[in-house]
Amino acid sequence: MANRWRTKSVEQSIADTDEPDTRLRKELTWRDLAVFGVAVVIGAGIFTVTASTTGDVTGPAVWVSFVIAAGTCALAALCYAEFASTLPVAGSAYTFSYATFGEFLAWIIGWNLLLELAVGAAVVAKGWSSYLGTVFGFAGGTAQLGSFTLDWGALLIVAIVSTLIALGTKLSSRFSAVITTIKVAVVVFVVVVGAFYIKAANYSPFIPKPQAGGDQRGIDQSVLSLLTGAHNSHYGWYGVLAGASIVFFAFIGFDIVATMAEETREPQRDVPKGILASLAIVTVLYVAVSVVLSGMVPYTELKTRPGGTPANLTTAFTANGIHWASGVIAVGALAGLTTVVMVLMLGQCRVLFAMARDGLLPRRLAKTGARGTPVRITVLVAAVVAVTASVFPITKLEEMVNVGTLFAFVLVSAGVIVLRRNRPDLERGFRAPWVPALPIASIVACVWLMVNLTALTWVRFGVWLVVGTAIYAGYGHRHSVQGRRDAGELEALAPVEADR
Repeated sequence: MANRWRTKSVEQSIADTDEPDTRLRKELTWRDLAVFGVAVVIGAGIFTVTASTTGDVTGPAVWVSFVIAAGTCALAALCYAEFASTLPVAGSAYTFSYATFGEFLAWIIGWNLLLELAVGAAVVAKGWSSYLGTVFGFAGGTAQLGSFTLDWGALLIVAIVSTLIALGTKLSSRFSAVITTIKVAVVVFVVVVGAFYIKAANYSPFIPKPQAGGDQRGIDQSVLSLLTGAHNSHYGWYGVLAGASIVFFAFIGFDIVATMAEETREPQRDVPKGILASLAIVTVLYVAVSVVLSGMVPYTELKTRPGGTPANLTTAFTANGIHWASGVIAVGALAGLTTVVMVLMLGQCRVLFAMARDGLLPRRLAKTGARGTPVRITVLVAAVVAVTASVFPITKLEEMVNVGTLFAFVLVSAGVIVLRRNRPDLERGFRAPWVPALPIASIVACVWLMVNLTALTWVRFGVWLVVGTAIYAGYGHRHSVQGRRDAGELEALAPVEADR
């Protein structure tokens, strides 16, 4: 694989967006992008992670953890915004890496994004099915078929959102806007109603004294503790930092906005605005909820119960006698999960589309239909997510989503430095400030969060990388469109249907 480091120029990437058979329809504005960003980031996590982290890790200082996590995301978001305004092409981190680090690393990032988005969508679809039962008063959307359990609720939500995605990105945006309005209204409800029950005494101590945590052993402990012999701790400033590592993952998804740059009317202006606006909105909502929650009850009442049952927002409302609020919160969680599934699947479709158009996967998958969407890829993604969510138990794979995302953040941040040095002549609709200091800070912050993940997660991630490398060596490297261009083979530009 002598040419595995070949790059695809920014100009060529942009030119490829005009291929008639693989052209996406440009119809999104920055408001649409902001809606997608809020839609995917505000999910059930705001109703669960906030409470459990307050009780078990940080105490009332949980909002500081959210601010630290938001700052880390903001560093990466500024790098994404510069790249997306310079290279407004579907694929996000995959496309950015192709232009800077070469085809092999681009493939690895794309392969990781497929894992992130597929597993993420499947996990959230399962959560949606569970909340469906809560809202409508039955045991959840599952049915026993012989020797296995079919999660028909997960199957239902995947079928609904994939149909909307296939019918058009603008339609998906409108649907997402309606549902996102509902869940944001529920979040505002939590903040407004909960504010009347705040007691100043619950904020003291703001940062409880450190306590030794129940350490994990072997590969179940974090890489950091495995390498340094450090012990896990709850509360104190180390607890606040550990809390930032936990709640960081509530922000994952804003990068999906960059995958839709090619479908944006004025990407140089609108993509950066959409990314930064969505991150600002969700940060305000997360901090507001965490401040209100930690003021409603003492943090000790939010600790995980014996038997492993974590606290959630309902715990705080019930403790204050507001029992009817649990139904409203469940509706908000159901609405939140609906749009999360949609945007995760939409992002996966666009990454897969970009990889297929480049020939690293079969090019015929990238063919777009009359509505300007890659219907074949949408059907494929829907089938994979539906089977994964409705049949397989996948909770053990959730942390792999996190390490893959952070790896993408690191490469995008480093890529800004590389492209500034190699191509200073490029038109940049948005320029990240303080380069290279800001991208370096982003890399350091992301690496810190990565080493706080368990060693077992890294082992599984390594296996996934080995599988991806084998696929690239066996197919992608030999069918790469850029490789054919470099070799002077004219058939590289043949219609997608001809590439069988």
